[in-house]
Amino acid sequence: MTNGTVTNGTVINEGRRLARKAITSGDMAIRPIRLFGDPILRTPADPVTDFDRQLRSLVKDLTETLRDAGGAGLAAPQIGVGLRVFAYIVDGERGYLVNPGLNFPDEAEQEGEEGCLSFPGLYFDVKRRRNTVARGFTDRGDPVQIVGTAVLARCLQHETDHLDGVLFIDRMDPATRKAAMKAIREAEWNGQQPPAVKMSPHRMSGRAF
Repeated sequence: MTNGTVTNGTVINEGRRLARKAITSGDMAIRPIRLFGDPILRTPADPVTDFDRQLRSLVKDLTETLRDAGGAGLAAPQIGVGLRVFAYIVDGERGYLVNPGLNFPDEAEQEGEEGCLSFPGLYFDVKRRRNTVARGFTDRGDPVQIVGTAVLARCLQHETDHLDGVLFIDRMDPATRKAAMKAIREAEWNGQQPPAVKMSPHRMSGRAF
């Protein structure tokens, strides 16, 4: 997420192999961000099972890459790693979550502009839940809870969607999605026809697009 508010199995497997190899170096690094059209962005990430040095290295890479990109959130698949981890920096608050799950304490919603680091320079209105409770773990396996409202709640939802292979275009109403797909086709960074939009597996405030 940015501030301001038929996949190919061989390609995916190779991407995961290279990603797992990359996080074994133990060195913090700014990683390339995968763009829309990369199969890993449409592939549900695997739960983290090993809370080890490699995981801590991944968390550092996510945080450093996010800081360098000037974004609000970044999920592991966006740097080519198919694991359920994301980092965030919202209103000066920095953190991360491993194996997150979301709950919504009420029915309140928010409208607002949203962007994504995997869709550079594109911003569109997306309806989200206003209040979100995210539960998961630290990189050492300790349980943690993050309570978010407004921008932080939007970020928590956006990044958890990434871990399910869901993108922010899947959350848009039909008219906005049509405009977004046109902008994607015309974007300088888009070198191929975009794949089909799919539905989010998360509850969408009674509206399914």
